[in-house]
Amino acid sequence: MKIRYFDHAATTPVREEVLKEMLLYFGVEYGNASLMYSLGRSAKRAMNKARSQVAEAIHCNPNEIYFTSCGSESDNLAIKGFAYANKEKGNHIITSKIEHHAVLDTCKTLEEQGFDVTYLDVDENGVVDLQELVNSIKSNTILISIMFANNEIGTIEPIEEIGKIAKQKNIVFHTDAVQAIGNVRIDAQKLNIDMLSLSGHKFYAPKGIGALYVKEGINFEKLQDGGEQERNKRAGTENVAEIVGLGKAIELIDKEQEEYNAKLKELRDYYFQEIKTAIPNVKINGDLENRLPGNANISFQGINGSELLFKLDEFGICASAGSACSTSNPMPSHVLTAIGLDSEFLDGTLRISFGRENTKEDVAFLVQKLREIAQK
Repeated sequence: MKIRYFDHAATTPVREEVLKEMLLYFGVEYGNASLMYSLGRSAKRAMNKARSQVAEAIHCNPNEIYFTSCGSESDNLAIKGFAYANKEKGNHIITSKIEHHAVLDTCKTLEEQGFDVTYLDVDENGVVDLQELVNSIKSNTILISIMFANNEIGTIEPIEEIGKIAKQKNIVFHTDAVQAIGNVRIDAQKLNIDMLSLSGHKFYAPKGIGALYVKEGINFEKLQDGGEQERNKRAGTENVAEIVGLGKAIELIDKEQEEYNAKLKELRDYYFQEIKTAIPNVKINGDLENRLPGNANISFQGINGSELLFKLDEFGICASAGSACSTSNPMPSHVLTAIGLDSEFLDGTLRISFGRENTKEDVAFLVQKLREIAQK
């Protein structure tokens, strides 16, 4: 049975070109990048190249990039690290109700430690209210953390406007851009972004490698001890092969972004058109204009989402109901709840996220099977 994969927001396959570059650093160039002999220096040069590739993609300086294991670690390091290092300046943090749990749970932990956190509401499309953001700022506000694009409904937030507000108020601005890299052009300097989290496996690099951008001059504490790697901000032997893979993948997706995004948008719009014709009483979630090109989040009235996913799997179709990080949570999606989705639609949500290998034929097959399942 052919597998048709429609869950690229959860993870992507490693590109052949990326794997090819990584393999050298598993066997031939296997040196520890912290050591001074030739094998170590070779590994260090490879890391520096990858650091420059990441920096070029988001328009920052290479010395502002810190390698981590994933987006969740980057979020933790950015938010906790900054909060701990700057608590004498204030203890108030502003975020939104639809953030990834890597941000929400981090903020909850900080609340337990005496920090004050404001969780902004969003409208029916998942967009943060800029006036509410301004009204929430206090004299002791030190950090604003708003995601670039939502991982469930694909809505892109008004990042440029948020960055301007943060700069005017002299508040540090962090964004979780895990879903945005490869789908949105990001210039950290022009957008006044001070910290940015990303994860390689969302853009055809391997799982287990991510990065954090921190603007030069911003102080943040390390969260783990044991070594002085990453300029003494992230202890642990560097994962050179995966760092190389991250650099190559972000370089490729950055070069191909316009063509890649055009393909995803064509598939997404075709899917929207076909599904509305095939099945009555469906609701598209998220902003129809300002959304990720490959994201298609639809709720079906009166259909159980978990049962729908199992039925699709029988046809070799891989999709999800929401974030891969919360699939074991029986509670309704916090994102769909925050946008006020009616209860009759809440349990029947399907997130489709398109990628490089998908075709119109795949989409037609998906719609056909969804129609059959809905009729039953």
